[in-house]
Amino acid sequence: MTIEIRVPQLPESVSDASIAAWVVKEGDSVSAEQNILELETDKVVLEVPAPASGILTEIKAEQGATVLAGDLIGIIDETATVTTDNEIKQSQQNETEKTPNASPSVRKLMADNIINESDINGSGKHGKIIKEDVEAHLTQHTTADSSPQNVTKENNIQQPQAMMAATDEREQRRVPMTRLRAKIAERLVGVQHTAAILTTFNEVDLTEVSRLRIKYQERFKKSHNIKLGFMSFFIKAATEALKRYPEVNARIDGNDIIYQGYYDIGVAVSSERGLVVPIIRNTNTLGHSEIEKTIADFAARAQTGHLELDELTGGTFSITNGGIFGSMLSTPIINPPQSAILGMHNIQQRPMAINGEVVIRPMMYLALSYDHRLIDGKAAVSFLVKVKELLEDPASSFLEL
Repeated sequence: MTIEIRVPQLPESVSDASIAAWVVKEGDSVSAEQNILELETDKVVLEVPAPASGILTEIKAEQGATVLAGDLIGIIDETATVTTDNEIKQSQQNETEKTPNASPSVRKLMADNIINESDINGSGKHGKIIKEDVEAHLTQHTTADSSPQNVTKENNIQQPQAMMAATDEREQRRVPMTRLRAKIAERLVGVQHTAAILTTFNEVDLTEVSRLRIKYQERFKKSHNIKLGFMSFFIKAATEALKRYPEVNARIDGNDIIYQGYYDIGVAVSSERGLVVPIIRNTNTLGHSEIEKTIADFAARAQTGHLELDELTGGTFSITNGGIFGSMLSTPIINPPQSAILGMHNIQQRPMAINGEVVIRPMMYLALSYDHRLIDGKAAVSFLVKVKELLEDPASSFLEL
């Protein structure tokens, strides 16, 4: 008896998907509910389980193909099973023991480069193959074989200098844009065509925040099993400022303004597939430890493509931190349909005039990009000043001053 493998129902607002990678090959034995392929949408990566145990006899949609919900993409023959279900599971377990596991994004990276898991010794936990293992393998084989098949989409985007340095030829490589990158491009161009974006700047002295982090870091980590970072201070400060300036937390819908009485802040996270902005819900009800744990969880799952669609939609305000890459100053672009975004930057020790004396302080430039159709300059500047005040005197936020 043959069983059809069809594209599952896609998340709301997602019209189609691409075959990111087949985890199994034609002729392989599969067991029911085993992950057999990954679908890439313009928002998330979805894993598709096998509908039954048997032999994958035919793949009808190859890697890179665009598919719709309900499309036939493969055939499983239950009668062609050469072993029992228990033997299949045992065989898969033995194979897993022979070759290290890898995340979906890493498996895709190996598939794009035609690399078998058995060719790489995983350096991750329990022998898991990580991205750095694949990149090291590619680097070792670049000199011996510089053919185009050894260059992946991600590698070509993320490390073009490293890949091009292996040859003196004037090379060009054409690679298809990932769905996420295409969607990012579409949204960024769209918002600049529809919104009147203006950016205002300020600088913040992070002496007090730094002092609190140093003073309470060990106790915080021991109590909550997570490090106390800077981002939770910025999210708390932004939330308090949003309460005072509700238009910054609002959005335009046609000819109406929607004032949102809740605070869902998106935090820009860099992943192998591109920039994603998962949402931390109800930040006004969260403590520093809850915010730090949520950010750490988002960052980890962004790398493996396991963020859920509802974690990437909605949001009333966003924060992006270019400082982790060394950016000193930038003009961030609004994440539609939101009306404003706060940009953090690199912390630098700079001489400042304090009470008539020159002292060295840890300073950061802040940037607030906002939609001038909704937010007046006075409100935008006042909002950014309030964020600055709350960060320079963190205790004031606890007293709601």
